[in-house]
Amino acid sequence: QVQLVESGGGLVQAGGSLRLSCAASGSTFSINAMGWYRQAPGKQRELVATITSGGSTNYADSVKGRFTISRDNAKNTVYLQMNSLKPEDTAVYYCRVDRRGSGWSVLGYWGQGTQVTVSS
Repeated sequence: QVQLVESGGGLVQAGGSLRLSCAASGSTFSINAMGWYRQAPGKQRELVATITSGGSTNYADSVKGRFTISRDNAKNTVYLQMNSLKPEDTAVYYCRVDRRGSGWSVLGYWGQGTQVTVSS
């Protein structure tokens, strides 16, 4: 089992910045990909950014150039630096951790979610 604890959400004005953190604990061995997703009211949960164990990153088009994902493997923590925030970034943000299970299985874990609200 992996437990994920998120922090860093809040309310900011458009153009502001926030830094989200997500710390993993428990069975953190064999963690590979980590990432962030978000879900706005009435909408599907969507990918924001991912980062592999090797540091390769991927971003949704809507956040490219504004958000930066990073990780500290020693701390089992993934971060999301969010700059130039827009009202459309308002959502609950969830961190995600994937780890290898037995055989070829992959186990996925979700954080509890943290609210990000951007006012205009």
